[in-house]
Amino acid sequence: MNTKKPLKAATPRNQRSVTDRPEDQRLSIGSSFAYGFQHVLTMYGGIIAVPLIVGQAAGLSPADIGVLIAAALFMGGLATLLQTIGVPFFGSQLPLVQGVSFASVATMVAIVSGGGGLPSVFGAVMVSAAIGLLIAPVFSKIVRFFPPVVTGTVITTIGLTLMPVAANWAMGGNRKAEDYGSMANIGLAAVTLALVLLLSKVGSATISRLSILLAMVVGTIVAVATGMADFSKVGDGPIVAFPTPFHLGAPTFEIAAIISMVIVVLVILTETMADILAVGEIVGTRTDSKRIAAGLRADMGSSLIAPIFGSFTQSAFAQNVGLVAVTKIKSRYVVAAGGVILVLLGLLPVLGRVVAAVPTAVLGGAGIVLFGTVAASGIRTLAKVEYRNNMNLIIVAASIGFGMIPIAAPTFYDKFPSWFGTIFHSGISSAAVMAILLNLLFNHLKAGNSENQSVFVAGTGRVVREEDLKCLADGDRYEGGKLIDCDGKEVAVQSSGQVPEH
Repeated sequence: MNTKKPLKAATPRNQRSVTDRPEDQRLSIGSSFAYGFQHVLTMYGGIIAVPLIVGQAAGLSPADIGVLIAAALFMGGLATLLQTIGVPFFGSQLPLVQGVSFASVATMVAIVSGGGGLPSVFGAVMVSAAIGLLIAPVFSKIVRFFPPVVTGTVITTIGLTLMPVAANWAMGGNRKAEDYGSMANIGLAAVTLALVLLLSKVGSATISRLSILLAMVVGTIVAVATGMADFSKVGDGPIVAFPTPFHLGAPTFEIAAIISMVIVVLVILTETMADILAVGEIVGTRTDSKRIAAGLRADMGSSLIAPIFGSFTQSAFAQNVGLVAVTKIKSRYVVAAGGVILVLLGLLPVLGRVVAAVPTAVLGGAGIVLFGTVAASGIRTLAKVEYRNNMNLIIVAASIGFGMIPIAAPTFYDKFPSWFGTIFHSGISSAAVMAILLNLLFNHLKAGNSENQSVFVAGTGRVVREEDLKCLADGDRYEGGKLIDCDGKEVAVQSSGQVPEH
């Protein structure tokens, strides 16, 4: 008898430790920071947009707006490190990039325009974040109401709602600019998109995984050669600067501002939970209520201290979920490296000015692939859903349609009460709320349900996937609700909603 044990495969140097959780994979330091920088480039335009908009609405000087931008980068980096590395009770330990939430822009501009100024915004952010921190565990408990029919719908909607962002970037980003939507801008975006696709096809796995970053670098070089990028102002301003606490004023607390920001926080909690579930699905790891609660606490904890350094409410960035899907780099340490880069960008404004010089059209070309990949991941999840003799098809159809309303008609909710508009102006929140409610109505409150409940169900034929049959042997049969193998023994059937314990 041969008693020799089989040899284990050698662990690659750039994959020093592999655990049961894909997100715990460790890459080399060089690879981690290369992929991390790709994450930074992906979300850079989004993270600086909020302080630019709010700073301009508050009538700040260019220098003070620069302080807001530096603070946003600094706090985004710290929040990312908290989310990815984690400490007890804080951080989902998933590859999620954190940054200033765009969901709060309209509310913060309204507070500033109403005479409260930035101090009132800072106070409202701190109080609403504290409330969000308290209710995070309650929010996480509704994870059992997020089966694939809900998560797939929300993930698909995340990708679809981000497409206007990619289109705006591809057109130049600044709607007031003379060259907005020009052939030059769209052409540059198209070149970047073509490079992403070409580099993704290249045989080398490393080049394929870095396709987004390399395409952005080459796209920027093309922009410089054609006079569409300007790096002349990179040397202007300080090289090193630490965000000064309360540089733009100590927080003030106004009831109306706080109430409006609490509503925003509910939206952010919903979107962040959707992002946690989405990235968990893409990575292929367990995301239970405990883990979601820790992720939401990281969101709210970083939002609570953000105003001290002159920043705003933090949340997970959906576009980086798409990057994880594209590159298939699932390591949370890669995103943590991106968090370190963000902190450095916040401390070294000169580096921030270099990244800021990357043309928006280049980001747009890459964004089309990134955001489309998020939608494709959602569609893949929806393919796992059972549509026979139930209302799941109606749940998906109505929820995605509802989520697309604010995207197709941005002024749709303008005549509604402000609190309603704040929640449903986000396509992601709209789809999530509708999917959860319809799932409860049709799949949990089953009283009154009947066979073939709609014309859509009647037209849905029964289909068994080929891969589902590969595990069956000749003679296996299904009797009395049990799967019996060819030897007459019962085979355990695992629910599609179950996730194996690690």
